Amino acid sequence: MSYAETLIPPQPAPRKVAKPITGARLAGYILVAIWALFAALLVYTVINGWDPEKFTRYGPRYLHGLGVTLSLVAISVACGALLSLPLAMARLSSGRVLNWLAYGYIYFFRGTPLLAQLFLVYYGLGVFRPQLEAVGLWWFFREGWYCGLFAMTINTAAYQAEILRGAIESVPHGQREAAAALGIHKFIAFRKVVLPQALIVALRPYGNEIILLIKGSAVVAIITVLDLMGETRYAFSRTFDYQTYFWAAIFYLSIVEALRHLWAWIERRLTRHLKR
Repeated sequence: MSYAETLIPPQPAPRKVAKPITGARLAGYILVAIWALFAALLVYTVINGWDPEKFTRYGPRYLHGLGVTLSLVAISVACGALLSLPLAMARLSSGRVLNWLAYGYIYFFRGTPLLAQLFLVYYGLGVFRPQLEAVGLWWFFREGWYCGLFAMTINTAAYQAEILRGAIESVPHGQREAAAALGIHKFIAFRKVVLPQALIVALRPYGNEIILLIKGSAVVAIITVLDLMGETRYAFSRTFDYQTYFWAAIFYLSIVEALRHLWAWIERRLTRHLKR
């Protein structure tokens, strides 16, 4: 057996080597300084140009537009979720017809802008007014709010269907085999075993989709819907003050930030059993 006869004396900590200032780092510092200066000037301009009278006059309209935006997003997300489940099942089915129909739907609505889809619904369906009146649906498609809701629903349904399909496919096939070995019916196994696990996987992409839909909902202002952006356009047309759009940006940022924290809390609650 060998042993140490002498101890190594303590040594000082190694000298910290200063990182050289490269051109890329210097350019980064300059860009950060420019952005900080720009932000400071923007805050100064807003504070210096603060007009309480405008805020008192148009504040209630902003709150009304905020309510319209939140109602549009909430209803379209709920309706899109109901529509996304059969679409995802069709994408997962072995039948070619169902699979290709669902694939075509998802491909079209994910590959085209929401604005183009909104125009197709609001302006394009007006060509079929006699047919829509004959079946009693013209009352729905003649209103900008309903057209915006319909366009947002069919758009988010395509994204939610792909999110759900990917989440279902991520669940190991052994889960289904174990349920079958226990004699559990396929429908019950899917509802109580596969789907809950898939929804946990899809939770964060669902949150991202809702955030994107909140920001994308601003396009409905173009078809005379007085949502948050519509009320902002109204306020700007009366005041010609660019700060009206700055306050709209603050409202949108607040909604997104609140939803982000709420979604993080939901995710922590639902996945607490997975953490050690």
